[in-house]
Amino acid sequence: MLYYNPHKTGILAYFADQLTNAICEGINAMVQAAKRKARGFNTYQGFASMIYLVAGKLRLGTPKPFSHFH
Repeated sequence: MLYYNPHKTGILAYFADQLTNAICEGINAMVQAAKRKARGFNTYQGFASMIYLVAGKLRLGTPKPFSHFH
């Protein structure tokens, strides 16, 4: 029995090109996580900062307060 599949062209395109939107979905998941963490921020700048902190993979150094003592 044959039936109409509205996603047929997209499914067949995957096998031809081997491309998916997984990277976009991953970025969207990180932005949504940042949105949940930034609930207390009332400005766009605060929200954007949280996105950079969550998705930017920043290497923030921690201070070593006793490094000058040997």
